[in-house]
Amino acid sequence: MPKGIPESVPDDGLTTRQRRTLPITAVHTGPGKGKSTAAFGMALRAWNQGWSVGVFQFVKSAKWKVGEENALRVLGASGEGGTVDWHKMGEGWSWVQRSAEMVESSEEAAKEGWAQIKRDLAAERYRFYVLDEFTYPMHWGWIDVDEVLAVLKDRPGSQHVVITGRYAPEALTDFADLVTEMTKVKHPMDAGRKGQRGIEW
Repeated sequence: MPKGIPESVPDDGLTTRQRRTLPITAVHTGPGKGKSTAAFGMALRAWNQGWSVGVFQFVKSAKWKVGEENALRVLGASGEGGTVDWHKMGEGWSWVQRSAEMVESSEEAAKEGWAQIKRDLAAERYRFYVLDEFTYPMHWGWIDVDEVLAVLKDRPGSQHVVITGRYAPEALTDFADLVTEMTKVKHPMDAGRKGQRGIEW
């Protein structure tokens, strides 16, 4: 695909411009490092285009403050690009009001997050979605893969969605427009070194 030129052009009745603005479903999967990082890089590009960005983190601990979160929150509040909303399952989803005593399972929380994403897609709330580590609730059987595919297929407008995490279901990768598998060749942890500031978070 030299210089961004497609190797083939489908006979779908669309103009080049129409085809270029079709919504993208992207999947970053595999055992290697960089799946979420690549998705947040795409979110930066979306922010720069003035698009609204919604980030939904499904697995990472609420105590883990990743650098991309702070950067995108600051950029989203700057008024220069698009808006950015960041939601973490580990903190309790921001749209769900709970008492301090209420404790819910991770499965129930994941289902709440997916229910909100469905509402947001139907309302075209964001132009760009990062569903970070969303493959895991599907892999564990908490969220139905066929339902996810149906919702993504029928989403209105031009809403782009990137899904990250290991063990992406085959049906999802078959459906997606862009699939990247991160493979590990070498990692500092192989030599007993833990994650470092500025590298891992």
